[in-house]
Amino acid sequence: MSEENNQYTFENEQYRKTYWHTCSHVMAQAVKRLWPEVRLAIGPSIDEGWYYDMDAPFAFTPEHLEQIEAEMRKICKEKLKLERFELPRAEALALMEEKGEPFKVELINDLPEGEVISFYKQGEFTDLCAGPHLDSTGRIKGNAMKLTACNAAYWRGDSSRETLQRIYGVAFPKKDELDEYLARIEEAKKRDHRRLGKELGLFMLRDEGPGFPFFLPRGMVLRNTLLDYWRQVHKKYGYVEISTPIMLNRQLWERSGHWDHYKDNMYTTVIDDTDFAVKPMNCPGGMLVYSSEPHSYRDLPLRMGELGLVHRHELSGALHGLFRVRCFTQDDAHVFMTREQMKDVIQETVRLFDEVYSVFGLSYEIELSTMPEDHIGTVEEWERNQDILKDAITSMGKEFVINEGDGAFYGPKLDFHLADSLGRTWQCGTIQLDSQLPERFELEYTGEDGQKHRPVMIHRVVLGSIERFIGVITEHFAGAFPAWLAPVQVKVLPVTDRAEEYARQVSAKLDELGFRIEVDGRNEKIGKKIREATLEKVPFMLVVGDRDMENGTVSVRRRSGEDLGAMSLEQFAELLGDEVKSKIIK
Repeated sequence: MSEENNQYTFENEQYRKTYWHTCSHVMAQAVKRLWPEVRLAIGPSIDEGWYYDMDAPFAFTPEHLEQIEAEMRKICKEKLKLERFELPRAEALALMEEKGEPFKVELINDLPEGEVISFYKQGEFTDLCAGPHLDSTGRIKGNAMKLTACNAAYWRGDSSRETLQRIYGVAFPKKDELDEYLARIEEAKKRDHRRLGKELGLFMLRDEGPGFPFFLPRGMVLRNTLLDYWRQVHKKYGYVEISTPIMLNRQLWERSGHWDHYKDNMYTTVIDDTDFAVKPMNCPGGMLVYSSEPHSYRDLPLRMGELGLVHRHELSGALHGLFRVRCFTQDDAHVFMTREQMKDVIQETVRLFDEVYSVFGLSYEIELSTMPEDHIGTVEEWERNQDILKDAITSMGKEFVINEGDGAFYGPKLDFHLADSLGRTWQCGTIQLDSQLPERFELEYTGEDGQKHRPVMIHRVVLGSIERFIGVITEHFAGAFPAWLAPVQVKVLPVTDRAEEYARQVSAKLDELGFRIEVDGRNEKIGKKIREATLEKVPFMLVVGDRDMENGTVSVRRRSGEDLGAMSLEQFAELLGDEVKSKIIK
């Protein structure tokens, strides 16, 4: 489709955002028609739909949302024209005061002097807004929109201010697109890692430690299997593993720049009259390891990996399962190199990412984040490092998009956004190019010319937070992990009490081969045992009865319901071994 034909479709991001922004005004108008006493705050479009924050003298219920939807459909049928107009500050304030909209008055008062103050009018409804909007409410398909949720939200994100109600909605040009979206949302709810984590016995979250997850026995098997794989891959690519202290003094964090740029997110304490901070990242400790001994150009690139436990002070309202926590293990690595090695090291890192993500069936898109306002180093250094990242990626035949102003405070970065089985994206991997911290820590190496030189470095993670990545793949696989990763790989199910001893012999032999096995020896019907093992998402079930005992076989079933029939234990061990070794996704 040409760019011109694409202009007024959801393929065009700007049109999609404009459509949803107009929907937020239609929703606000509907609310004001139904309950004139409601006071409006803000109503932007977001990544998937829109929301509007409102102050109402009652709590919105699902029944209220249905009323709002019905009124929205009426407004769409009225085909009201959206008209933009501007007012001087005094007139704008008077208009909003007259309408009893104190939040709008506050927004106007906070606008800089000389700022254009614009409004949009549709029928009897007028809202303070910079736009843009569709030209008519009739452009919106009334049968293809849905109000999806209502949550509490602080005015301007400030917990000391008013608590508002935030109504979320989404809309599409066609009803079947809405139906498809809602079906995807329902599937996402079924895959919610918080629910699956509890059902599968992986982890738990407790009020005694908000944001500090507990990993349960099966969750630890999953976690350790993942970390074992991480170590194997990094050894293959020439990394050495280190561990740095969880707490270091303020002087170090000031030297690295984190104290000035990140202090509000750090947990601090005082030891022997000295300020200390629990590390929010592993980088400064890695600097000290590098500087602990002299290095030559022959040592470079030096690849140091660390599975470091870090702590960050997240607001309680931002906490979300394993996706947003206050302590997590970061699969950090720091690679120290010469300037001449930068491009090769970046490309080598991308190849490592490709290898890891393909094992989980995850594709990705790359985003180049450029210099933020709050940064260290010169503009020239930033531009040079940004160009190196661009060249490294494009010469590999990979594409990227620019994310202006979102780099780390010390350097530009490549962020890898992974797409899961539902098409949702998660930012996990990152490659951050840094010539600032080596300068601050006065890192050196002896060059081929016998002189001292300053190395450059990359900070990088492939999984990101181990906890968050476990949450991502739990939802990606819907808890049905591939055999190599599954906490329990095989359940042995004796049909009768007579077969229980044989079942335990089978289990013992598979355990000796290194597989993860459980026996369900309960006095229950075999159908129930199979159903429960399927719900537990165990990759293989071995049903054993009298005939299996006589023939020395096992009857093999996959969790998908596929019956593989009877086979010898050796044949099954070979089948399972091949799937584990090749990391097949089934």
